Amino acid sequence: MKKKKFSQKREERSNSPFENKKKYCPFSQPGSPKIDYKDTRMLSRYLTEKGKIIPSRITGVSRKKQKELAKAIKRARFLSLISYTNKSFSS
Repeated sequence: MKKKKFSQKREERSNSPFENKKKYCPFSQPGSPKIDYKDTRMLSRYLTEKGKIIPSRITGVSRKKQKELAKAIKRARFLSLISYTNKSFSS
């Protein structure tokens, strides 16, 4: 019986950050913002400091909306609304 209790405690103490969190798409909710290439402030939330697009497994964005988001980011980069790399030089 002691072994059973120990295994139950071990299952409860899982260290996985993705296991217990319920993720939802922030763009699929009613009243959520639309994905638009002109909204650079919203798009910059889904970019790293080096300019990479953050994957959906971290942000929780659905597959369909992640494709739209990537397309909008790439379009904004092409039109020079967002830089390809966020270079910051200190003088």
